[in-house]
Amino acid sequence: MELVIGRVAKSHGIRGELAVDIRTDDPEERFAVGTVLHGRKPREQKLTSYTVEAAREHSGRLLLRLKGIDDRTASDAIRGTLFIVDTADLAPSDDPDEFYDHELEGLAVRLGDGTPVGSVIEVLHSAAGELLSVRPEGQKTGEILIPFVAAIVTSVSVADGVIEIDPPEGLLNPE
Repeated sequence: MELVIGRVAKSHGIRGELAVDIRTDDPEERFAVGTVLHGRKPREQKLTSYTVEAAREHSGRLLLRLKGIDDRTASDAIRGTLFIVDTADLAPSDDPDEFYDHELEGLAVRLGDGTPVGSVIEVLHSAAGELLSVRPEGQKTGEILIPFVAAIVTSVSVADGVIEIDPPEGLLNPE
C-alpha cells in the first residue's frame, strides 16, 4: 500500500526549487539530503525516482532541490507530483500508542462490552486533532466521526483488528 509523504505544490524561483506540501510526521528523515524519493503524478501509475540535493523549510512548506531538476521549466513539469512510500518499507513505531493511518483503517470499532459500532474507513487530521471516520455497522454509507483521544478510544489492537471506545452520550446517536 502506498502512503503519500508530500506533494509538489509549485515551483519556487528560477533554479528548480520545489515548494512541497508535507504529509508526513518525519520530514527530516523522509526528505533528507541524499534520500531517493519515489514520485508519480496523480492518477498515473508510473513511478519516477528523484534524489534530494537540498531541503529547507520556508513559510510552512518544504523547499526541495532535486537532482536533474535545474530550472523553472523542469520544476513546473513535475508540479502536482505525489511523493510516496510503500507501507511495507515502514518500520513499526517504537511507541505502543502511535499508529500509522493505514494500520487503523479497516479495524473494527466496538464498545467495551463488545457491541459493534462499525469499521474505520479513514483517519482525518484536523486542527483540533485526529478523528476516526467510522462506517456504521451494517450500513454501506454514512459515517460517525470519533475523536481519536484517550478519553474515548480506550484500546487499540492492530493485531486483533479492534478498536474499543467509551463514547460520551450522544456521540454515536447525535440528535
